[in-house]
Amino acid sequence: MSTVDQSRELAAFLRTRREQLRPGDVELPARRAHRRTPGLRREEVAELAGVSVDYVIRLEQGRGLRPSPEVLEALAEALRLSEDERLYLFDLARQRPTARPGHEKPDHDEAGPLARLALDLSPLPCMVVNHRFDILAWNPEMAGLMLDFGALPPNQRNSVWLCILHPGLRDFFCDRERTIRECIADLRAHWAARPDDKGLSDLVAELTSGSEEFARLWAMRDVRVHARGQKRLRHATEGPLTVQYEALAPLHAPGQRLVVYRAADPDSQRVLDAIAGA
Repeated sequence: MSTVDQSRELAAFLRTRREQLRPGDVELPARRAHRRTPGLRREEVAELAGVSVDYVIRLEQGRGLRPSPEVLEALAEALRLSEDERLYLFDLARQRPTARPGHEKPDHDEAGPLARLALDLSPLPCMVVNHRFDILAWNPEMAGLMLDFGALPPNQRNSVWLCILHPGLRDFFCDRERTIRECIADLRAHWAARPDDKGLSDLVAELTSGSEEFARLWAMRDVRVHARGQKRLRHATEGPLTVQYEALAPLHAPGQRLVVYRAADPDSQRVLDAIAGA
């Protein structure tokens, strides 16, 4: 049984995306500019998507409808969804293409060869995470940069949990709110793709009840998978540094990612060198 109420979540997602758009975003005439509520009206979304207003209303009320792929594509276009948001919409509607029977790949929760690769990539800080953001493996440089993962209870060995709830990392991310927003947008995409994953739903429930910050940002329903980017960090003893990161998804281990950090500038490289030599 699914642990995610997908009709309700689909309704909320469509509503929040509609409320974030303005008529000018979708090239609607200026005469429609006067409105009492934020965003587009339901009838405007219906017109853009080529469906009835009643259908949009029923979708936003979570009445258990299951839109066809064609309708989902039309809604994604009407709401100007990004590719990550589009996939999220399809996941909520249970319409993402699936593997042919007999060709499904297991979703591994053990790092296996990736753990060895993380060690081989030293001195670059690396770690392996799964779709729940559980930290499955890491090298000494990543532990030196963040904290000793091996000393943590297994249920706390999760990069999103650490980012939000671990007191020792509150000052680690210089752009804390942006980092948390990105984590949550990434987490939401995986959460929708695996509605039957109780561990993932339990993580979301724990973070929602334990952090007002998480609850507020989760309710915004932003969706984006972050495969690369840049972060400003503050090491406890070596000071500030900026890293560029890549999240690599191997074909043999779906659901897992190898996260690799590199220094973004010479000063940051000196900090990483100091951490590696400590």
